This record gives sequence, structure tokens and C-alpha cells, in this order.
Amino acid sequence: MKQFFKIVLGSMVGFFIAAGLFTVLMVVIIIGMVASGKKSSKTEAEEHSVLVLSLSKPIGERMNYSDINISSLSHLNTAKNLGLKEIIANIRKAKNDEFISGIFIDARMVTAGWATLEAVRKELIDFKQSKKFVVAYGEMMTQKSYYVASAADKVYINPRGLMEFSGMSVNLMFLKGTLDKLGIEPQIFYCGKFKSATEPLRLTKMSDENRLQTTEFLNEFYQHFMSNIANSRGIALNQLDSISKNLLVRNPTDALKHKMVDGLKYYDEMLATLNQLSKGSEKNPKLLNIEDYDGMSGGEKLPKISKNKIAVLYADGDIVDGQGEEDNIGGEKFADMIRKIRQDEKVKALVIRVNSPGGSAFASDVMWREIMLTKKKMPVVVSMGDYAASGGYYISCAADSIFAQPNTLTGSIGVFGILPCLENFLHDKLGITHDGVKTGKYSDMPNLSRHLTDDEKHIVQAGVDSIYSDFLSRVAEGRHRTKAEIDSIAQGRVWSGEKAISLGLVDKLGNIDDAIACANRMAKLKDYSVQNYPSRDFGWQEILFQMEQSKRQSAIKAELGEYYTVFQQLQFIKQWQGVQARLPFGMEIQ
Repeated sequence: MKQFFKIVLGSMVGFFIAAGLFTVLMVVIIIGMVASGKKSSKTEAEEHSVLVLSLSKPIGERMNYSDINISSLSHLNTAKNLGLKEIIANIRKAKNDEFISGIFIDARMVTAGWATLEAVRKELIDFKQSKKFVVAYGEMMTQKSYYVASAADKVYINPRGLMEFSGMSVNLMFLKGTLDKLGIEPQIFYCGKFKSATEPLRLTKMSDENRLQTTEFLNEFYQHFMSNIANSRGIALNQLDSISKNLLVRNPTDALKHKMVDGLKYYDEMLATLNQLSKGSEKNPKLLNIEDYDGMSGGEKLPKISKNKIAVLYADGDIVDGQGEEDNIGGEKFADMIRKIRQDEKVKALVIRVNSPGGSAFASDVMWREIMLTKKKMPVVVSMGDYAASGGYYISCAADSIFAQPNTLTGSIGVFGILPCLENFLHDKLGITHDGVKTGKYSDMPNLSRHLTDDEKHIVQAGVDSIYSDFLSRVAEGRHRTKAEIDSIAQGRVWSGEKAISLGLVDKLGNIDDAIACANRMAKLKDYSVQNYPSRDFGWQEILFQMEQSKRQSAIKAELGEYYTVFQQLQFIKQWQGVQARLPFGMEIQ
């Protein structure tokens, strides 16, 4: 009995110590959040402030709170990572904010996609109508950062800096040689001669079809890129093309000589220029990061309050089965949201912002069905981001109207399936063999430890063919074309947003605001307010989860460095279930 009481007492003490530590931790976090709130408690900008726009962080469709870390035990630092929605909203707010003198573009490394940068650049050009200044400065300017910077009134570069201006390229990594050495055979089934997503696993270089489609949309992107820079900088297009193709800009002096920039300045000289432009009385300019400006009052218009609502659903990331996570599109979760939107009597129209390279064909079809049902009750309009391809196009094709940017990647109407065979790897590399019994011919299908029989291959391919046929039918129905007409421009081929218009896959060029305006016209509303989905309410459990995820991701990035992209690709492949409708992984236009 004495031993029993000792155990009980020890357990109680342990419990209260643990509970006490948890309480202390929560108090520390709350105090940290209060301290963090005091740090940015300003409700408006100071007079003569200069808004700093840095695009060095990844830009999603909307703000996320995944960059959460504890910098010290007494302070919780919740780092904002603004999305495209918030960046554009703050530029518009600054346009009419009397305390904002202008915008300073910090033109360093940019990781955003081309269509995202297109939207930001367009907003900066619109901002200039306020007669406020826009200047850009870079030390290491990539082509993406220069593309945004070229919209400024003046562009400056560090005298010892670097500017990249050599044309665009796509570089794909092929893993077939590695898989051959390991004895791993990716048994691949696909529909569409242009469906190149599986090429890195089955080829050692690009197929002729993939090279053709990539060359075509890359040249379209390049021409659009060059035309906009030529117009902004007042340089003849043929001259700009010569600068690019002959690599005439190899240092900052070359950039100045060819009028790509307006001056060479060190950062302290740039600060002096900003101070002069903002007409501040202080020694240094009042720089205000856009992340800090977010949430401050300014020249923004108050949101409309109306009983009529236009729902805006953000479908951003890979399409996966089930509920999914914050950074992807869970078919089940999004289907539920579309259903709730349809059942809400206050919602008069639906706009879907699609920024996805695709994913699960099944999840895509689940969402397609809900969109089709919704379209019977209200207008549905799609706005495409950087990608709306394969599964991303699957969920877009049901819309009444589709908007894209010129440099959106879309189409890729095709599907594939992969069943890896590890028999040779397990036997030859590890000495592992398998044996067993089964009740029927196909009872152990699929089986990673053996090759598929010819009969089984025929069954799998027939399934893939059936899904491709359904995909064609969905697009044909949505775009009011015949199935044969869609097949002629499908076959897994990727198109630019601009080319997709002439093919009838997209209706108009425009951004999400254009899509919302179109939905309003179709719904014939006199007034409306916008309601965004999914909601972004983060509780304590979500915050702690995001802290752990951010810590893990940062550690992996630090360890792998430039090979982090390869790690991401392998993670994507591991998550693939069933037949997939997606773009080639790892495709990035530089």
C-alpha cells in the first residue's frame, strides 16, 4: 500500500509539473504575441513614408501564417508572408494614402511565378497614375526581378552588382538512369503524346513532342516579357532582343550603357535618392515594409456591405484525394465547400481562383461534379494563376467563363498512372525475394514486388484510357465543342494563356478582379460583397502545428540547399495515388 501511494503521489506531482510548464509556455506565448502586437501597433503610416515592396519570399494566392518561429523565450515572432491578394490590396491602398510618397521595389531574388509577377507589375503601373514615384533598386537582379522593376519610373543597380538578361529556358531533370541503376522499373501508363509528366521517369531526355510544346510556349512567354520591358523602358524591341541573345549586359556598366537601368548606386546613395524623392525632413527616408503596412489604415475604400455575396474560392496547390492540407487542394474538402456555397442563398455567383498544376484525376472529377451542379444555380467564373493545367484545367472547364494571364500555363489535358516495380531492386540489391498464394488471377494486383503481366497491363491502360475519355467529355461539354475537337488540342499538350484563347480553352485575358466583375455582370447584381473561401481562422492547435512544420521545413532546406527542389519532387511522387492529371514536376521557366 505504501508503494501504491508513492506511485500515485509521484504521478500527481508529475502531472502538475507538466501542467504548470504548459501553462507557463502558453503565458509566454501570449505575452510574446502582445509584445509583437505592440511592436506594430501603428494604425497608419507616417508622413512621407516610402512603401518597400520586396518579392524575395514565395508568393501564394493569399497570406499564410506558416512562417512562425520562437526567436527567444520572451517573444513570439509571427512572420507575415503576404500573398498576391494582400500585396495588390496594399499597393491599391498606398495609391490613395496621403502619407505614402511612393514605392521602392527591392529587386533582388524573386521566386514567384510569371503570372503572379504579371499581376504585381500591372498594379504598379496602375499605381503610377497617382503621380507618386516608383523606383527600383537591385544588387543581384534576376530576369524575374527585373521584369517587375522595369515597370518603375527609374531603375538603379549596385555598381558591383549583377543583372541577368539572357533569355528564358526550361531545364528538366531525368531520373531514368538512376532508376535503371537501382533496378526500379516505373511501369507507366498514359494518354496523350504530349503528356510529358512521366518523361523524367521513362526517358533520358525530352521527347520530340515535349520539346515542341515547350519551345512554343517558352517563345510566347519570351515575346510577352520582352514587349512589356521594351514599352516600359522605351527601347526598340529588336534592340532589346539583340541585348538578350548576345548577352550584351554582363555587368552594371553594360546595363547602364544599353539603357536597361538609369543609374549605378550603392545602397546608401539609393537611400539618399529616396529621401529626396519623398521630401522627408529626416536624414534617412521613412521606409515602410509592405508586411508592416498591411493592416494599417490608409486610402483604401471600405468594403461594400451587401446581402448579395460573390464567393471567391482559392484553389491553390496540388490536387489530392481527401481533405488535403493547407498548401494543397483536397478534393473532398473543396467539394464540401462548393456544396455549402451553392446552398447559401446569399451567394449569387462563384469565382474560383485556380493556381494548380493538377494532381489526382479522381479528386478533380469530384470537384468538377460540384461545380457543374453549382453552375445550374449561379454563374461560375474561373480566374487562372501561374498554372491551371491538367487537373487544374479539369476543374476549370466547367465554368461559364475563364480568365487567364498571357503567361499562365494551362491545358495539359491528359492523364497518367505509375505502378513501380521493385522486383529487381529487392532481389539484386538487397537479396529479398517474395512468394505467396492467392485465390484469383488478379488477387495480388497491384504488387510492387513483381512485374505486371501483359493482361494486367492491358487492364491498367484501359482504365487510364477511360479516364482520359471522361476528361475529354468534360472539357467538350464545358467549352461547347465536340470531343474530337478537344482531342485535337489535348493529348496532354501545354499551352500559354494567350494561345489558349485562340484554341477556345480560355475566354479572356485578365486577373481575378476581371473575373469578379464578370461574375457580377452575369449575376446582374446592383451591389455585392466578396466572401473568401477557405476561411483562414487559425486556432492554437493550428499555430503550434505550423510552428513545427516550419521548423522541419527550414531544417531540410538548410541541409539540402539547391537540392531541396529534388526532395520536393520525390515527396510529390510519394503522395501520388491513382491516376494523375498534372503537369511535369520540376518545370520552372527561368
